[in-house]
Amino acid sequence: MLSEPRSGRLAAWGNALLAGLVSPDDAVLAMVGEDAVHRVEGLPGESGPVGLTLAMGRLRSLGVTGLRVALPAPGHPLGLSGPPEFNARALEAEEAVVGFGAPYGLVPEVYEAGPDGDVHVEVVWHCLPVREAPPADVPSLGEAERELAEALREATQVLSRLDVAGSGPVAEAALDAYRARAERGRELLAPGYPPRAVRVLELAQRVGLLISLAYENGHGGAVSASEMAARVQALRPVERTARRAQVAAFNSYVEERERGGH
Repeated sequence: MLSEPRSGRLAAWGNALLAGLVSPDDAVLAMVGEDAVHRVEGLPGESGPVGLTLAMGRLRSLGVTGLRVALPAPGHPLGLSGPPEFNARALEAEEAVVGFGAPYGLVPEVYEAGPDGDVHVEVVWHCLPVREAPPADVPSLGEAERELAEALREATQVLSRLDVAGSGPVAEAALDAYRARAERGRELLAPGYPPRAVRVLELAQRVGLLISLAYENGHGGAVSASEMAARVQALRPVERTARRAQVAAFNSYVEERERGGH
């Protein structure tokens, strides 16, 4: 929830690449992030896995003009449009990229390789057919911003009522990590995104930080099983709002283009 999902990086920088706003090298560097390598398999016209640069070119030639993000959870097919096979793979991965302009989507499969102490991450994106339909339950940026502001208030009240400590070394370390991420936040969305999308994504990650602290922080009053269950139940709608807002931010580039903004 805190660090941007791989699908978000791929969609954001893929959109910038498709629009000619960044070079292929810069886009791929941002997409891969701290992973070792990303490949795409199952692309029409390709017999095996290919690198991201070739994959983006192939998707463009197939008619893909933009990329959306899906961050589904059980009972919440957020950002998905079908068919069931794609939705099931995306739900298992908890994320996916959905093409706009042509019916193709990408679902990541993550592998860890290497000896202890020198483990590196490799990602294979599986290209699958998707249904061309509006994505499920994705709010507009304006709606997401309003919902997030309310969610932030609710999360703060819930944590205060449950006496979840907001201090101590664990919380401080998490806050430091968040601040470092927030400073890099303006790079998350790549060129071409509206400033409001950056604001919404940063706020969604702040809400995500509060939720993570609530789940992970062992201090405070909510220590019994029943109190922990109450904590989870109280924060679940807040977590859902933050995920919806993340998707709204990543998808805003395509939504603006649909409205004639690009």
